[in-house]
Amino acid sequence: MLTSAPRTDAIAAIATPPGRGGIGVVRVSGPDLARVVGGIVGRALTPREATLTNFHGEHGEVLDQGLALLFPAPASYTGETVLELHGHGGPAVLALILGRCLALGARMALPGEFTQRAFLNGKLDLAQAESVADLIDAASATAARAAARSLSGAFSREVTQIVETLIELRMVTEATLDFPDEDIEFMGATNARGKLSTLRQRVDRLLDRSRQGSLLREGLDVVLIGAPNVGKSSLLNRLVGDEVAIVTPIAGTTRDAIRSSVEIRGIPLHLIDTAGLREATDAVESIGIERTWAAIARADLALIVTDARDAGGGAGLLEARLPPGLQRIEARNKIDLSGDAPRVTRDGGRRSVWLSAKTGAGVLLLEDAILDVAGVHEDMEGTFLARARHLQALATAASHLDAGAAQLAVTPPALELVAEELRSAQAALSAITGKFSADDLLGEIFGRFCIGK
Repeated sequence: MLTSAPRTDAIAAIATPPGRGGIGVVRVSGPDLARVVGGIVGRALTPREATLTNFHGEHGEVLDQGLALLFPAPASYTGETVLELHGHGGPAVLALILGRCLALGARMALPGEFTQRAFLNGKLDLAQAESVADLIDAASATAARAAARSLSGAFSREVTQIVETLIELRMVTEATLDFPDEDIEFMGATNARGKLSTLRQRVDRLLDRSRQGSLLREGLDVVLIGAPNVGKSSLLNRLVGDEVAIVTPIAGTTRDAIRSSVEIRGIPLHLIDTAGLREATDAVESIGIERTWAAIARADLALIVTDARDAGGGAGLLEARLPPGLQRIEARNKIDLSGDAPRVTRDGGRRSVWLSAKTGAGVLLLEDAILDVAGVHEDMEGTFLARARHLQALATAASHLDAGAAQLAVTPPALELVAEELRSAQAALSAITGKFSADDLLGEIFGRFCIGK
């Protein structure tokens, strides 16, 4: 089990993906690896210099030949002494090398334990550590760049700068608590309200950029809904660029939800084609319709597909049954039959995109509308690959800053309550970088990493 306590034993794991490859890496980390180095390499290694050598087994037999690199503590990824053995990438030979490391006193690393040790030894903060896994899992070049920015510490630096300003405001606030008669003078002399307002705006800006990064990481769940035979499956195929759904003129062809993912300008979209919504004609279709409503309940955006030849559109009654907070766009399909031009129209709060899934006309307009509704900015280069817990922490901090501002607004200001709200805001922000994090949170985060990282 991963804990927040530093470990003193050596750990080992295969650091390259399973399967065959030209090169495979076995990584070992611990406070003292002299026995492991001596048992496998048989001689001292020059720090941070690749050494061509044989890897030896228990009886001196050659297991493999490759490169050995030694990174003495603390100048290593984990902050401990790290040994990397770069051999041939066959599963059997890597298993032999790993087994030899274990026989020499190392134990098998748990998922994420190398990165956890880097965090515990002060080589990475928690947000940087999470970005290691995000960089590995990045599904697009844009997401990879955002994860790399977080790994470099850009996200953590912004959080830390806000925390430092917050600490300064806490100091002057708490320093006046012993002088209650001077509360009002304190307010004017320190411009506490102005500083708190500026601090709140900085949190808002960081939260906005983090929401963009969360979209890069998690993607957007888009459910296609509508009556039978309006072209939901055809639109899915057009967006994905492949024939992933069966298309026929027979109403009710789609009986179950069909899921497919596509990347649009760096943003992953998880598209869900659903059964047509109507009165079910049999038990199987009834189950499909139930699953459609279940998919709607989990979605971030509803794409209501209607027939452009239907003057009424048919979206009104369907929209009335959708969850109130669910974003929605009407896709007026089949303009190749209706003779309409591709365009975007607005009727009150409803946005409609006129398109043809068959010819592709207007589909780019739909993609633009989807990204706009999701709040995607034109420039994603300044975003961080944020996680849900980061967004929650920033939102919590913003809430406490609002509460603190409300207490400052009363006359005389309730500085004890202001100080408590500022303290809570600081605690929420510090949880992002791991300054204050519970053991169970650390175990949950690092337990999702791959073994060897």
